[in-house]
Amino acid sequence: MTAIGISVESAIVMTEQSRRTWWRRIAAGEVTRVADDARGRAMLSWPNVVPKLCVPMNSVDLSFALRADAGEADAQNDIGQLFLNAGKHAAALYWLRKAAQQDNADAMQCLGRCYLNGQGIPKDENLGLMWLAK
Repeated sequence: MTAIGISVESAIVMTEQSRRTWWRRIAAGEVTRVADDARGRAMLSWPNVVPKLCVPMNSVDLSFALRADAGEADAQNDIGQLFLNAGKHAAALYWLRKAAQQDNADAMQCLGRCYLNGQGIPKDENLGLMWLAK
């Protein structure tokens, strides 16, 4: 049976804890590192990461988080919106950008609004309109 894993990068974003903190936890045996994924990303045991998430997530949200980490644009948008609604702007923008770069229309619109309103980032009308126009 293969352990469910999530990338270190996603763990950093979704917990608001540093890369150094996660590697220190791995070295101390507090977190299990599972096999790297097909893209060569360092992976952590998902059950070890869940208690440290910076926003509460139900089982549906948790499945979206795994799908977002795997690169699914719709899930990235959904998780981005979840973090945005929770006021966790850095995490929200991370996921919305990933989804928008894959031409997810909802993420592009939301990212545009973030730039126009200065929500989590400095206001930038040009970038805001660019994302809305796409």
